[in-house]
Amino acid sequence: MPAPALRLSDRQLKAVKAKDKDYVLSDGDGLQLRVRSNGSMLWNFNYREPVTKNRINMGLGTYPELSLANARKKVVEARELLAQGIDPKVQRNAQDEAKRAETEHTFENVATAWFELKKDSVTPAYAEDIWRSLTLHVFPDLKTTPLSKITAPIVIELLRPIEAKGSLETVKRLSQRLNEIMTYGVNSGLIFANPLSGIRAVFKKPKKQNMAALRPDELSELMIEIANASIKRITRCLIEWQLHTMTRPAEAATTRWADINFDKRIWTIPPERMKKRRPHTIPLTDQALSLLETLKQLSGNREYVFPSDRNPRTHANSQTANMALKRMGFQDRLVSHGLRSMASTILNEHGWDPELIEVALAHVDKDEVRSAYNRTDYIERRRPMMAWWSEHIQKAATGSLSASAINQTRDGNVVPIR
Repeated sequence: MPAPALRLSDRQLKAVKAKDKDYVLSDGDGLQLRVRSNGSMLWNFNYREPVTKNRINMGLGTYPELSLANARKKVVEARELLAQGIDPKVQRNAQDEAKRAETEHTFENVATAWFELKKDSVTPAYAEDIWRSLTLHVFPDLKTTPLSKITAPIVIELLRPIEAKGSLETVKRLSQRLNEIMTYGVNSGLIFANPLSGIRAVFKKPKKQNMAALRPDELSELMIEIANASIKRITRCLIEWQLHTMTRPAEAATTRWADINFDKRIWTIPPERMKKRRPHTIPLTDQALSLLETLKQLSGNREYVFPSDRNPRTHANSQTANMALKRMGFQDRLVSHGLRSMASTILNEHGWDPELIEVALAHVDKDEVRSAYNRTDYIERRRPMMAWWSEHIQKAATGSLSASAINQTRDGNVVPIR
């Protein structure tokens, strides 16, 4: 039988000196002290892995920070685990990961990582809405909560007050976003399952409501109110621009001068600013071009046609037109998105091709091949329809000072912009 290893002593350890090469002092039961050539001393537990029986070294700490007595205690604990068939190094790593998850894998940190991916697949305005909703409704309570501690009851309790206020659409959207964040956590290996997968079933469903829009015969009232309202000139132009181009609020608010081709009389919205992530080209009418001529005096030196009041280097808020309509007395009667509905209704009532109307509204054509093949053709086919629509708006504004009519001659003809 091999002679038993001699136990180390504190006196012996205090006298240890570094040598030209690393060397090992053994204390028995697998405890070793590796003395490095640079003078540092490291405790190791040398053992056989329970299943493979391979030799494993598990670092325990440095001497003298970890004393001889405490190093022996760690070895006793490790050997107890080995007796149960548990690899002490694997278990320690798992415990360290769990502790790290509580500090690193907080809900806010994971949500931030998820958002960095999400924002590239949606429009900037929608990305802003997502982050704002999390900041307002979720982070105050769950910001530092480890992702592994998020449960359905916790989130349901968080969303109940919002439901009680009747903000059912907000509950629906938050539930969806929270689910996406948790699924991201699953796919990233941070949690084993998504505990929120079914929470939408416990809340009331929001009733689908159409965007508030005026009747076709109320267009004249709208144009008169726009002309007489106490709003900034650039806001008046924004509302009329959205009306003439039939665009969504965010698309209109983020219009860039660089996307306007005056020679071809078209405005091309890049895919990253479109709801469906597809580029959208709009033929510009005389009235739309007249609006741009007016706006050149206000923002021609800026990147955006409708710059923000607070920071002219960025664009106007997508809610600017909506808030202006509320101040003009159209609360519950018209939202800025409803301008599109009004345009669609009027064009359909006057017999324009429904397919051209859908393309003008940037609704996705189910036949992607046909949509791509006919894109150029659709632009030219839409010109007469868009011209009719702008003229219809102009007639409705008769007697009022329409922003798009500012550059007209006395006989009513629009001065061409070249």
